[in-house]
Amino acid sequence: MLQRQRIPRILAVPKSLIALSARSGHLRFRSTRASLLSRHRHAQTSQSFSANHSLQSTSYFSTHGALEKQKGQGFFDGLVEPLSEEERKANIKKAEAEEQDAGKAKEASSEKLSGKSEKGAPESPDGKGSSAGAPASGSAPDAPGSGSGNSGGSGGKKGRFLTRPTVPDVYPQVMAIPIAKRPLFPGFYKAITIRDPNVAAAIIEMMKRGQPYVGAFLLKDDNSDDDVLHKAEDVHDVGVFAQVTSAFPLAATKDEPAGLTAVLFPHRRIRLSELIPPSPEAAKTDAGAEPTPAAIPKPEEETTEKGDVVASFEESAVTEQKAEQPDPATDFLKKYPVSLVKVENLVEEPFDPNNQTIKAVCAEIINVFKDLANKSALLRDHISTFSISQFTGNVASEPAKLADFAAAVSAGDSSELQEVLSSLSVEDRVYKALVVLKKELINVELHDKIVRDVDTRINKRQREYYLSEQLKHIRRELGLESDGKDKLVEKFKEKGNKLAMPEAVRTVFEEELSKLAHTEPAASEFNVTRNYLQWLTDLPWGQRSAENFGIEHAMTVLDEDHYGLKDVKDRILEFIAVGKLRGSVEGKILCFVGPPGVGKTSIGKSIARALNRPYYRFSVGGLTDVAEIKGHRRTYVGALPGRVIQALKKCKTENPLILIDEVDKIGRGNQGDPSSALLELLDPEQNGSFLDHYMDVPVDLSKVLFVCTANLTDTIPQPLLDRMEVIRLSGYVSNEKLAIAEKYLAPNAQDLAGLKNADVKLTKDAIEELIKSYCREAGVRNLKKQIEKVYRKAALKIVQDLGEEVLPEDEALTEEGKAALEESEKRSESAESTASTESAETKEAVEKPRVALKVPDTVHVVIDKDNLKDYVGPPIFTSDRLYDVTPPGVTMGLAWTSMGGAAMYIESILQSALRCTSRPSLEITGNLKTVMKESSSIAYSFAKSWMAKEFPENHFLEKAKIHVHVPEGAVQKDGPSAGITMATSLLSLALDTPVDPTTAMTGELTLTGKVLRIGGLREKTVAARRAGCTMIIFPSDNLSDWLELPEYIKEGIEGRPVSWYSEVFDIIFADLDREKARTCNIIDDKKSSNGGNGSGEA
Repeated sequence: MLQRQRIPRILAVPKSLIALSARSGHLRFRSTRASLLSRHRHAQTSQSFSANHSLQSTSYFSTHGALEKQKGQGFFDGLVEPLSEEERKANIKKAEAEEQDAGKAKEASSEKLSGKSEKGAPESPDGKGSSAGAPASGSAPDAPGSGSGNSGGSGGKKGRFLTRPTVPDVYPQVMAIPIAKRPLFPGFYKAITIRDPNVAAAIIEMMKRGQPYVGAFLLKDDNSDDDVLHKAEDVHDVGVFAQVTSAFPLAATKDEPAGLTAVLFPHRRIRLSELIPPSPEAAKTDAGAEPTPAAIPKPEEETTEKGDVVASFEESAVTEQKAEQPDPATDFLKKYPVSLVKVENLVEEPFDPNNQTIKAVCAEIINVFKDLANKSALLRDHISTFSISQFTGNVASEPAKLADFAAAVSAGDSSELQEVLSSLSVEDRVYKALVVLKKELINVELHDKIVRDVDTRINKRQREYYLSEQLKHIRRELGLESDGKDKLVEKFKEKGNKLAMPEAVRTVFEEELSKLAHTEPAASEFNVTRNYLQWLTDLPWGQRSAENFGIEHAMTVLDEDHYGLKDVKDRILEFIAVGKLRGSVEGKILCFVGPPGVGKTSIGKSIARALNRPYYRFSVGGLTDVAEIKGHRRTYVGALPGRVIQALKKCKTENPLILIDEVDKIGRGNQGDPSSALLELLDPEQNGSFLDHYMDVPVDLSKVLFVCTANLTDTIPQPLLDRMEVIRLSGYVSNEKLAIAEKYLAPNAQDLAGLKNADVKLTKDAIEELIKSYCREAGVRNLKKQIEKVYRKAALKIVQDLGEEVLPEDEALTEEGKAALEESEKRSESAESTASTESAETKEAVEKPRVALKVPDTVHVVIDKDNLKDYVGPPIFTSDRLYDVTPPGVTMGLAWTSMGGAAMYIESILQSALRCTSRPSLEITGNLKTVMKESSSIAYSFAKSWMAKEFPENHFLEKAKIHVHVPEGAVQKDGPSAGITMATSLLSLALDTPVDPTTAMTGELTLTGKVLRIGGLREKTVAARRAGCTMIIFPSDNLSDWLELPEYIKEGIEGRPVSWYSEVFDIIFADLDREKARTCNIIDDKKSSNGGNGSGEA
């Protein structure tokens, strides 16, 4: 529906009933009764105006606010003032005269239409011919079909005839226009856009010929948009017969060509019966030059008329007239490739006006309209205009028109609207229209609720903002504070001037500072910029701590914190010496690798203390997000820089010591690979301009000393490992553990247990027993736990023995502590109110509620080897070795694990007696992985080859079913260094000769007997020492590693380097009885069946 505009009032003529169509220029009447009333009241006034002026006033169907303010008149309550008897008689006479004049005008129009005169005035868009101007009471613009403005009479005449437009009752062929999205309904305007140039040209010619009638049909596919109907199945068969009331040219755009905007006024329902395809001439015309839509020529009289006009959609203003239309009426359209269809009119089914169902549904529709009018201003205008202009009496008297209007104003589904259009049964139509209108009401209510919620929030924020600004202004006027933003800008500028920022960073700082100064504090970008500037000014640009390069000071600090670790201490002293000579040191990347509990993390803290550098530690174990290293982008909510930038902010210096813990356990997830991000961080050639995602400016990390820790290097990516200087920390031997326990662990544990000044002594024998029988791991972490357990047990024993008399609770509590305890007891005993509870909770917490109690000097506790089990329980390890005397087939090997070195036994047994029919086999168990299984196969093959070469008469390995096992099957084992140990175990079984239990060996074996280099000799030597070994056999390639071992580790152990297995055989089986070794123990099956025993060769 088109919006109505109020006609400006020129003369004080109330309640004029004449409305002028905005496009066609036709005068429309609302109703007979209203028309007669208006003419009677203003007959004298109308005669006084000239023919060039139009009568204008506020129309009943306008949206003027005065209509809504009239009391007792709702949207559907349009009342008409009753006529007096004299007015009724005068109006009847005047109406009869006008009807006669209208008949004469109609006959004149028909004559001109049949004559087809080219010189005559063009026909109006309503399809009526021009009529001779006849005098009529009142002055108004030219009526449609009345010819030119002055053709009907002279200036002395009082007016012109007003003729009702006629619409052909039968129009069998029309041009079909497909309509998308929603159908048209009779009586309601619809503007459409035509992009097809042929269809636009056809519409222009139709209007020039005075036959602007088309058929509008809804497309079944909502996504299609075509101006030409190619198949009848593409549209719904029920449409509307519409009149093109006006058309406007549409300029071309980048995506669409020039077109036409046409306003359609549907008159009645029609059904599509047949689609007429375009003629060959039309195809030729289409192939030629495309016609361009031209502007619609305006009648002469429109250029001379003045005053505003309104568009009227009232169907009641159009009086349909049966007129015979000749068949050639649409022949001129055949030259255009447009859609011509044959149609037939649809007639509504008769209905009973007293049908209660129809009345009830109409009443509900009216109620819904009232709700819609209260909730939507746009729909209120439509409903007001419709109720005033379309009905003079009861709205429910015309349910069909009411249903069409309900569907026309609803934004429902196209299929539902089409069902309303297709319904010829009035009862069915009003019910479907009610369903559509109800959905529209639900949508309007939801929209209204959303608007109210948004308005409430906006009003609340505006109120808060308004009050906040007022408060700021008042405080500034009183001098209490200055503008917060200006103060913040000055603060950042002052901090930035004190920092030695690089030029690139200074440029970014000034840009961000300028952005902050020109951003409103309420904007979200303000907080982002403020946080960024906060981080930018918190970094220590050009700030470095004064380092201490004293060698003696460093040695003192390192020895105070750690015992042993000579390699690590020497490397730190080298680092300090270089810095002493150069005056400054560049950042280095050290990586301490060793088993748990050997002091890797604590050594990093000692290095920082020795160099007088700030210390910062963070762990990357299990880290899967690159943003923890490189930071988040500032576009994210809650974005933060990476951990390295946070370290610089916390340490407030450019040269801290940053410890990256558990670098071998870094993870990989969906957020990237953090180990790859560490490549830039830990590369001395790249970290001079490290780029954090959040800071987005280069940061110099070349002065930072990075220390990494790891248990093993196998899981560290090789590119990352290549950038670090690896320093290995092996496990501690018993002597080192004893010294560490006496010097560090025991005093700290005694202090933590509250026995610092008490006479509680842990003897050396007790510590040695703890190391030997309870803590055999490579580190000292478990030893620390056991010592703390000993002192805790001692503290419990002292408190229990002395009792409350010697250590009273009252002396331990301070005055504040006693008051807090009393409040807590009161609160627990009685139920108090919330306020008193809160006050009690406040009193319960004090700064120092207790003091330490002193243990009397008369207490003496000694923990020695004999009573140690009373504190830590029975021993875990009862012997130094698994075997005190090894049987044949058992040998001791040495293995390296992430926990340090360990003694590993290899056991081999014969599964069944040797017989001539026996088939050899080898079974391997012990949770061995791939490399160790291959080592066992190599050792088995080499042992068979060795026996065949050295003892050819002994066929043991050729017939024996052997089972090889490595104890502790719950622990996975892998590595090639057990080759010579497995070969020795198999040869010991084959030769029936035991191996010395104090001899351990390690080395990889090839098929030819070559002994290859192994790793972790230090850890393996420590493990051999813990197991009580006196001899270690290792590859000759590891001789340099053996010579570098401290003497206290090698003390009491003989190292025997070997290059070939023959050397191993000579050491292990030095006392071998070769005659016995050549004996074959295979049982002869024949002698065995006779009950005798013997030996023989197979």
